[in-house]
Amino acid sequence: MTERKPPGVSFESWVDRQIRQAEARGEFAELPGAGKPLPEITDTPYDELWWIKRKMVREGLSVLPPTLALRKEAEDALVAASVAPSERAVRRIVEDINAKIREVMFKPPPGPPLGLKPYDVEKIVREWHAARADPAPEARPPGERGDGGAA
Repeated sequence: MTERKPPGVSFESWVDRQIRQAEARGEFAELPGAGKPLPEITDTPYDELWWIKRKMVREGLSVLPPTLALRKEAEDALVAASVAPSERAVRRIVEDINAKIREVMFKPPPGPPLGLKPYDVEKIVREWHAARADPAPEARPPGERGDGGAA
């Protein structure tokens, strides 16, 4: 606990002396984040709810309505399916998101309408096979491009 300010000493000089003594003892040398900018300080105006937003990010919470969150999840599922390592994985990803879409279609949650229908699993699997069967000519080795090996 810090000592009390003695009478007759200005508050500013008393605080300055305490800081100077703490620096001399090395109490500021090993603080976490020393020499790094403060994450809260940005060019944006002050936000009264900064601590709530930071807590939500830290906890992985979303503020999107359920249908918008599902739309985002559906987009992410299509991206994940396009880079999946196997046909089985593609089918699992698409069937999982289709189950969620169907659930929302039959018992709508609050918020804006979903505006999605289940994906055609077979069509997505065909697209996945096609993307692996015919890589772009630039991606193939020079001898396999069909242009005589010229780059």
